[in-house]
Amino acid sequence: MTLPALRLRTRVTLFFALIALAAGVGLTVVTYAFARNYLLDERTTSARQQAFTNATSVREELRRDPDAISDFFANDLRLERDGFAVLSDGSTATDLALQLDDLPQELQSAAASRQSGTQQFSAGGEPYVAIALYLPEADTTYIEAFPLEPADGTLRAVVTALAIGTVVTTMLATFFGWSTSKRLLRPISRVADAAGEIASGGLDTRLEPENDPDLDRLAGSFNEMADAVQARIEREARFASDVSHELRSPITALTAAVEVLHHRRLELPERTQQALDVVVSQVRRFDDMVIDLLELSRLDAGATELNLEQTDIVDLTQRIAARMGFADVPIEVGERTVRQVTIDKVRYERILTNLLENGKNHGGGPTRIAIGRGHLRGSVSVAVEDAGPGVAHSERRRIFERFARGSAARHRVGTGLGLALVAEHASALGGEAWVEDRPGGGARFIVDIKVEPR
Repeated sequence: MTLPALRLRTRVTLFFALIALAAGVGLTVVTYAFARNYLLDERTTSARQQAFTNATSVREELRRDPDAISDFFANDLRLERDGFAVLSDGSTATDLALQLDDLPQELQSAAASRQSGTQQFSAGGEPYVAIALYLPEADTTYIEAFPLEPADGTLRAVVTALAIGTVVTTMLATFFGWSTSKRLLRPISRVADAAGEIASGGLDTRLEPENDPDLDRLAGSFNEMADAVQARIEREARFASDVSHELRSPITALTAAVEVLHHRRLELPERTQQALDVVVSQVRRFDDMVIDLLELSRLDAGATELNLEQTDIVDLTQRIAARMGFADVPIEVGERTVRQVTIDKVRYERILTNLLENGKNHGGGPTRIAIGRGHLRGSVSVAVEDAGPGVAHSERRRIFERFARGSAARHRVGTGLGLALVAEHASALGGEAWVEDRPGGGARFIVDIKVEPR
């Protein structure tokens, strides 16, 4: 299973946090290593100096009175707290928990060999450093052990401070990354919002100039693109409107002439009648197409306004169906359906008329009209069903585009603009249109329309 990609803002924030964490951990490790070496070296140097001083005192005491060396160890030898001193022969030692056997074997061997040395070791879970100094006058080795606990305590304090600093730094970097990415991505969000408004029909949407030169360049490029897109769309819409308008006059004249010939059809030879029938059907189709194109042009230009009226939607549907010749098509009204609504009657008639014509031309005729509560809040749903071949899943969005036809439309009947007009009028009424399968076969064209119940 593919995990969803993280948002850009989240990735930027994580980048800042990881960089701060890595830097903090690296600084902690380096500082700890440096501090540990420094403190241990300093502690060892201090231990050697003290051990040398005490060894000198022991040597002088051995010269003066060897028999009093035990009292000297017990009373006069200056040791640190938890420190330990002993002669290598084991004859004299301070009265503490440590014993000669607690010292490292290597150090004991060196002392027995009349050698001096330094070694770190642990006893009772505590760290120590031991200094061995050979005293040739007494032919013995003086050994003193120093606890390293103060150094370890300092190191723990340093590590704790560094760890807290790393956590605080990571938190600050995370907050800084989040706020910085939010500030940096704000112009991109404005671009996305503006692009969404343009896609929704607000072609005059533009971005305000930015103070930052790079961001101002982005805003300027976006505005130039929006200007070009608006100009092109308006030019194409104006062209379609102009062409449709210019075609109205010759089409009207041509339609009138063809209708005159059609009324005198019986006076013409049979083959001429067949040719005349083709001309009449195509001229009528051409006339319908020009009317639909003009209507779409007005919708694109926003030249049509909503004329909301209060009406009984069921009664209005019955009258429209009867006027279209489908008075026998059953109309079913769902439970809790609001009948008295405020709606644009003209637009609703255009929607229902085109759906009925579509069912007639491509579905073998409408079989049922259903009115009920819409999927959208505060809307009414109107569905026209047919028993035709249905609409393939891959074509259900495309057939609402202009001049688009489904593969089931074997005969090129109609203008190819009916469903596009349905979608445009539904959108103008705050709704939407779609198609789904009809239970038992066929298609079910549904339109949700925003209404205001009484």
